Amino acid sequence: MTIEKLKAIVEESHNIVFFGGAGVSTESNIPDFRSSTGLYTTSKNTKYPPEYMLSHTCFIRNTEDFFEFYKTKMIYKDAKPNAAHIALAELEKRGKLKAVITQNIDGLHQMAGSKNVLELHGSVHRNYCMECNKFFPLDYIINSPAIPKCDDCGGIVKPDVVLYEESLDMNILNRSVEYIANADVLIVGGTSLTVYPAAGLIGYYRGNKLVLINKSETPYDHRAFLTFNDSIGEVLKNLI
Repeated sequence: MTIEKLKAIVEESHNIVFFGGAGVSTESNIPDFRSSTGLYTTSKNTKYPPEYMLSHTCFIRNTEDFFEFYKTKMIYKDAKPNAAHIALAELEKRGKLKAVITQNIDGLHQMAGSKNVLELHGSVHRNYCMECNKFFPLDYIINSPAIPKCDDCGGIVKPDVVLYEESLDMNILNRSVEYIANADVLIVGGTSLTVYPAAGLIGYYRGNKLVLINKSETPYDHRAFLTFNDSIGEVLKNLI
């Protein structure tokens, strides 16, 4: 069985890296972006297209509209880690998993207990004043009227998330490349591997144990040692 093969390579390795996308959090009832029930499909009747609502241009030009969309569509404060998050945290605890690289901004990996999490697109849990750089937690954004303002200087408080038209943090990107390049086993889950630059990270993997877990096919399936078109939580919970 394929799951037995996965168990065997995980058992043998102490240098596993996990790279995950929105599909990791859908089992925590956080919508993905491009599926039939995803954010882009269900948000077509908003004032502007969802891609624009999550852009740097919208944040600057239509700040109030941005925050209305962001608060209602991007924040899931009550979401809890699912079986995938919990399994990955346990693998790290056992000394097998070296890093979680995620495109998600929900903080569920940390909530599950993962320590070394590289957040390519930032986190809803970090927010900073654009003027004085004062830090604010998620609740400050949620409880602020319209546009969150700094309680010290009055500047706009911006979520530490990477919007369209913004660059990824090069430090996090370079560290991610290093972990992937040196990994013995690379497990990729919950991502269609079609959105760049994040999808391009797989190209840095030099090993021969690429494991893909995604409900639909990806452009990298032909390169994988193992593929699972299944629930990521169902697959990963078998490892612990």
